[in-house]
Amino acid sequence: MTLASRALAQLANWPDLRPTVPSCGLGRAVSSVQGEIVHFHSERDVDLRLTDRAIRRFAKDLRDSGAIRIVPGSQWVTLRMDAGSDVDLLLTLVSVALQAQLTGPDPADRPPLGCNDQRGAGFVKVDFSGM
Repeated sequence: MTLASRALAQLANWPDLRPTVPSCGLGRAVSSVQGEIVHFHSERDVDLRLTDRAIRRFAKDLRDSGAIRIVPGSQWVTLRMDAGSDVDLLLTLVSVALQAQLTGPDPADRPPLGCNDQRGAGFVKVDFSGM
């Protein structure tokens, strides 16, 4: 079982989340009632939608992790899953994302645009139909 499939299986059991077709049409996605929150674009690269406020609040920690890339102007961060601890990090960040959505929009938040994969960030695309 890949790290991505392990993370997706765990997220599928969360009561506030449901599997969905990603808006970009690639890989697999998970949504909350507020919309898409996680896109699995490959077996290692995952985009996670945070609010602008959450990114600002945790920017230093996100940058220091080494596994996360922040794309300027995007509410999506990209997590590179290379170890089991990265799955735990993803699950923690999904929890943060859900909490951020519950607090309501920040006036500084932009409308959520497409995930980082849609922004041409150069990710490897992998067929997840067997996941």
